[in-house]
Amino acid sequence: MLAVGAGMYLWEKGERREARQEPQPQSAEAPQPPLLSKPVAQNTEPGQPPPAASAEPEIHHPLPTTAPPASLAGKPVPSLTESDQAVQEALAAPLGKQAVGELVISRDIARRIVATVDNLPRQKAGTQLLPIKTPASRLIASRKGEVVTLSPANYARYTPYVKLAQAVNVKELVALYVHFYPLFQQAYEELGYPKKYFNDRLVEVIDDLLAAPDVHGPVELLRPKVMYQFADPELEQLSAGQKILIRIGPDNAAVIKTKLRELRRELGVEGPARTQ
Repeated sequence: MLAVGAGMYLWEKGERREARQEPQPQSAEAPQPPLLSKPVAQNTEPGQPPPAASAEPEIHHPLPTTAPPASLAGKPVPSLTESDQAVQEALAAPLGKQAVGELVISRDIARRIVATVDNLPRQKAGTQLLPIKTPASRLIASRKGEVVTLSPANYARYTPYVKLAQAVNVKELVALYVHFYPLFQQAYEELGYPKKYFNDRLVEVIDDLLAAPDVHGPVELLRPKVMYQFADPELEQLSAGQKILIRIGPDNAAVIKTKLRELRRELGVEGPARTQ
């Protein structure tokens, strides 16, 4: 996509298959979008009517001003229901045609991207609308006596995705994102956010991922039932996206965070990202 594009979607999808085959635990309940917060009443002068509610979403992080790629200049944005081919073809420029063909799920691309981005800051993420195909192998754990840890060999499963993320031209990715933004906004509103701005959510997600702790050394696991979970309760309580960054290993996570900072700058977001 654009956003966490070549980065986080890959991790999210990969870990979801692990949860089905051997690894990380997740709740059987699919996460639900949070209820829209009620507007806070504003003080008004006696006898004056309250201010009218705006029909437009409140925008904290407006889209950057960027020209579309030459291949899309002058072309209209297709409707959401008919956008898959156009989005898939456009992604071939920053991601590579082979990578898009091998990794991107070709149906409902915009909706899948938006749903995955929206889920990353939650503690549990759903699996129904993932945009990227998963690694074929299962999570690899190491056992020493009674102690089970996340094996360093597990990190190698993500090497192709990390290399792809490193190679992505973020400037091109953001240009595509801005061009196709009406699709993402519509998909976000369909999730139940008619007065929310998707780009604000994207920046929030990037900052949440950048706030993930840097974990070095063995990561101990528990397996109370079928799937693994972190033995450290503080790690287990992290958001789904932050736990993905831990599962892919510190070196891979450092690469993704570097790319996310670049993405944040290209989106025109000023100031430091939110930290722990």
